Amino acid sequence: MDIFSKIAAGEIPSYKCAENEEFYAFLDINPLVKGHTLVIPRREVDYIFDMEDDEIARYQVFAKRVALAIKKAFPCKKVAQVVLGLEVAHAHIHLIPMQSEQDVDFRREKLKLSEEEFKEIASKILTEFSK
Repeated sequence: MDIFSKIAAGEIPSYKCAENEEFYAFLDINPLVKGHTLVIPRREVDYIFDMEDDEIARYQVFAKRVALAIKKAFPCKKVAQVVLGLEVAHAHIHLIPMQSEQDVDFRREKLKLSEEEFKEIASKILTEFSK
């Protein structure tokens, strides 16, 4: 079981933003901006385009709901969707609230947030997602 599967299973703590039986969303622990969220399938699949068509469609609809919750919790111009990363062999979408394209520059220094800040951010997104 990979690290993201362990997070979705609750074996590793995370700051949950949304979930259903197929997908799980949680805060990136090295965020570019407040509200930077990862969305993963619970099923272990390394490459997003290895997913079946109907599964990827449900994944995108779930990610859309999370993005709308992020936008309500953290007003921004748009929520960027980025599929990027080779460090974890588990498909994941980055959802990043953005005021400008600079907010999605992965070379930027990451935010340093306290546990309380992470909890507050996740709570705001989860509240909006649950409405």
